[in-house]
Amino acid sequence: MAKAPVLTPRADDFPRWYQDLIGKAELADNGPVRGTMVVRPYGYGLWERMQREMDARIKKAGAQNAYFPLLIPQSYLTKEAEHVEGFAPELAVVTHAGGRELAEPVVVRPTSETIVNASFSRWVRSHRDLPLLVNQWANVVRWELRPRVFLRTTEFLWQEGHTAHATYEDARDYAARIHRDVYADFMENVLAMDVVPGRKTARERFAGAVDTLTLEGMMGDGKALQLATSHELGQNFAKAFGTRYLSADGRQEYVWQTSWGSTTRMVGALVMAHGDDHGLRVPPRLAAVQAVVLAIRDDAEVLAKVREIGDRLKDAGVRVHVDDRTGTPFGRRAVDWELKGVPVRIEVGPRDLANGTAVLVRRAAGSKEPTAIEALPAILPEVLEAEQALLLEQSRAHRENHTAEVTTVDEAVEAASAGWARIPWDALGPEGEAELAERGVSVRCLVAADGSVPERGDQPGNVAVVARAY
Repeated sequence: MAKAPVLTPRADDFPRWYQDLIGKAELADNGPVRGTMVVRPYGYGLWERMQREMDARIKKAGAQNAYFPLLIPQSYLTKEAEHVEGFAPELAVVTHAGGRELAEPVVVRPTSETIVNASFSRWVRSHRDLPLLVNQWANVVRWELRPRVFLRTTEFLWQEGHTAHATYEDARDYAARIHRDVYADFMENVLAMDVVPGRKTARERFAGAVDTLTLEGMMGDGKALQLATSHELGQNFAKAFGTRYLSADGRQEYVWQTSWGSTTRMVGALVMAHGDDHGLRVPPRLAAVQAVVLAIRDDAEVLAKVREIGDRLKDAGVRVHVDDRTGTPFGRRAVDWELKGVPVRIEVGPRDLANGTAVLVRRAAGSKEPTAIEALPAILPEVLEAEQALLLEQSRAHRENHTAEVTTVDEAVEAASAGWARIPWDALGPEGEAELAERGVSVRCLVAADGSVPERGDQPGNVAVVARAY
C-alpha cells in the first residue's frame, strides 16, 4: 500500500495544503476565540526575523519607534468620516469595564491614525518639529468574518508608521521611500519574493487616504496577496484633529501626513509563495536556522563530529542547529526539518565519517550530494546565497509565466482563474473595475507601461494588474 503523503498535495487542494503545513510545520494554531491565532515558537521566530530586518530599514529611513494605546475613544474614529465608514464593520467596541458601563465606549484599535493624531496635535507646534516620523510594533483587532491563520485573523501583529510633514511633496516622497526602500527591498532581498509595486485605484485605497502605494505578490495558486501598503493621507486627519504648525513665515498650516504598515500576513505569504508539497522553503537570509546538522545514528564519533561541524559553521557566520536527538528516528527528523523549510541539511552517519564526507541537502534546489566535511565552512555561505537567489528566480518566473496580457473584462476574468492579467486602465476604467468586482476579481494595482510605479493613478498609459485575491 502506498504511503500517505505528509501534506495534502497543493494541486489537489491548495487551502487544505496550506492548513496542513501551518499545523505540521508548527507555525500556529487556532486561538480559543474565533478568528484568533496562537503563533508557535517556530512561526514566531520567522516573524522576529522579519521584524529585525524591517525595523533596521525603518530606522534607516529616519523613523523612531513609539507605542500608542490599544484602546481608542469611539469619538476619535468619528472625526474622519471616510475612515470610520471603512472600518465600521470590523470594529470591536468595549462598552463595560470594571463592573460598570463606560461613559464613552472605547474601540480596540483597528489601526492608529486617530489616536496618533491626537498626540501629533499636541506635539507639533512649529515647522522645526517637522518632519515627525514614528513607527510602532503592535497588535490590532479587526473583526474578521472569514478568518484564515496568518492571512486574515481577528487579531494580528504588525508595524504601523505615522508621519507628519510640512509639505505635500515631502509627505509624498516619504511614502514612496518607505514603499521602495523598506518594503520592496525587504521583500525582494530577504523574503526572496517577487512583488509588483503599484498604486491602488480609488476603489481599493485605504479608508481616509488620498493615495495608496501597494506591493502585490503572486501565491502558489496564482492568487494575489497584498503584502504591504504606504498611504498618502493628505491633510484629512490633520484637519479632523487640528494638527497644525507655525510656518517659517508665521502662518498656521495643517501638516501633511503618511501612514504605512505590514503584518504577520507575510508569514502566510512565505508559506504560499515558496512552499511545496514537502513543506516550507525558507529563504536563507530570513531563516533563524540556516543549516541543521543531523547525526544519523547514535555513534560517539558521529555525535562528536556533528557538534564539531556545528561549531565551525557558527564560527563561519552560519545560523546553525545541531540535531543530535538520536532517540528519534532519523527519517522522522529529516522530514520535520524539510517541513520547516530549513535551507540546508547536513547529514552525517558512520559511513560518511569514514569517507570524510557529509550529505549536503539543499531545500530550494532539491539536491542531495556528498560533500567533504572540511570544505563545509568555506562553501556553505555561497550555497546559502545560491539558495536565496534561486527562490527569487523561481518566484519571478512563476509570476511571469502566470500573467496574461488582455484587453477585455471577459479575458481578464478568464486569466484570473489561473493567475493574473494586465489590462490597459483606459480600456477598463472604474466601470470595468466594478464589473470585475461582481465576478470576484479585483484590480490589485496600477502600474506604468514599463512596470514602474506611476506618478498618478490617472497617468496616461497606466496598466491595471487584476487577479483573484486573498
